Amino acid sequence: MKLLVVGASYRTAPVATLEQLAVPPADLTRTLDRLVAQPYVAEAVIVSTCNRVEVYAAVSGFHGGLGDICAVLAEQAGSSPTALASHLYVHYDTAAVDHVFRVATGLDSMVVGEAQILGQLRDAYHWATGADSAGRLLHELMQQALRVGKRAHAETGIDRAGQSVVTAALELAAGHLDGDLAGHPALVVGAGAMGSLGVATLSRLGAGPLTVSNRGADRAVRLAESYGASAAPMTKLADTLSTVDIVVAATASTEPVLTRAVVSTALADRDPARGPLVLLDLAVPRDVEEGVADLPGVEVIDIDRMAALLADGPAAADAAAVERIVLGEVEGFLTWLRGADVAPTVAALRGRADDVVTAELRRLAQRRPDLGDDLRAEVARTVHRVVQRLLHQPTVKVRQLAAEPGGDQYAALLRELFDLEVPQTSPVDTVPEVLAPDLGLALAGTDALAGTDALAGTDLVAGADAAEPTPPTGGAR
Repeated sequence: MKLLVVGASYRTAPVATLEQLAVPPADLTRTLDRLVAQPYVAEAVIVSTCNRVEVYAAVSGFHGGLGDICAVLAEQAGSSPTALASHLYVHYDTAAVDHVFRVATGLDSMVVGEAQILGQLRDAYHWATGADSAGRLLHELMQQALRVGKRAHAETGIDRAGQSVVTAALELAAGHLDGDLAGHPALVVGAGAMGSLGVATLSRLGAGPLTVSNRGADRAVRLAESYGASAAPMTKLADTLSTVDIVVAATASTEPVLTRAVVSTALADRDPARGPLVLLDLAVPRDVEEGVADLPGVEVIDIDRMAALLADGPAAADAAAVERIVLGEVEGFLTWLRGADVAPTVAALRGRADDVVTAELRRLAQRRPDLGDDLRAEVARTVHRVVQRLLHQPTVKVRQLAAEPGGDQYAALLRELFDLEVPQTSPVDTVPEVLAPDLGLALAGTDALAGTDALAGTDLVAGADAAEPTPPTGGAR
């Protein structure tokens, strides 16, 4: 099995496309089941956040796995693979490990270094575990990714530069409110993880009074009480909006919550002298209806706008330190992976030896029926012991060699020498510029490479990047 990542993020897709691709909690199990039911997909994890929708998969073949995953994503989006192609990126084998570790450390986040993604990865992993869609390969990948993410935040200063998305959004909002949120009344719509973070951050920044609205009133009350805020029913949303200066919208609704009609009603009762009504839309799908941004007296900051405004990353030294951690951890994971790949070959070799011993002992019993049970047992133990001693050093050595770069050749040599039948992943002999006519996706790096690791370290990139192919390195970036 090989690792394959297929996804879209704020870097490659507008919010409208991410909305189409988003997999709400109610659909996660069904979508995971759909993925692992595909012919080439053995394991799957789905990461669906406001900034990205990604599938991490263990696949038996690159082209088949890519087609299977794209088909499921297209079905989820109510679109076609061709329509989604320009927004998707693909990372395979080494590059897939590199990408997942970069995501976990916050290097690939809109706000570089933010730690919220770690919780989102943990949730995705737990969901896949509950759905029984994560097997040995993805269990190891996700556990290591979470560990690498924690290590990056513990050993570097990226936390100082990397904020949560909520913190970054509120800093942008402060620019529309005299540079300070202190004393400004605020409303948080949604009481989930993002909403809770919004209330906590607003409280820390001195905004207030604070109000929480949520479809589940009990949850809104509990969250509000934790921070000395008040709870307001969603049915009174327009009334509440008219009394605040800033709104953090982060619900799981599939339809806009802050519609043009609701906001217009609120503006009619709101004193324009208070300044603009700042709406932070941190939800995917969007909570703020598209036409609201055109209303006078309203400032809407959504994921698209944040991506443009937060182009500057953290200090170069902090980012470089995390890059070094990722580089080393990717190589460590690949070492484990190469060792795991040779295990079936070693098992097959030992199985072949056991079969030979069993067959010879059976022939001996037929030729010498006069041998007693005790003598037969002693002969069997002796022969097995000899075979195990003969195999011990070669199998230990091949495990060691397999852990080194290019180590897969030793397992292949064993299979060839002893004519072992071990299930193998589909080989990829060439890297075509276009993977499939229905997908229209171009591969970054079009050199022909041989063997099952042909695409190791290569990325398939959407959009303009695909037009500038770069040679695959075969290792971590």
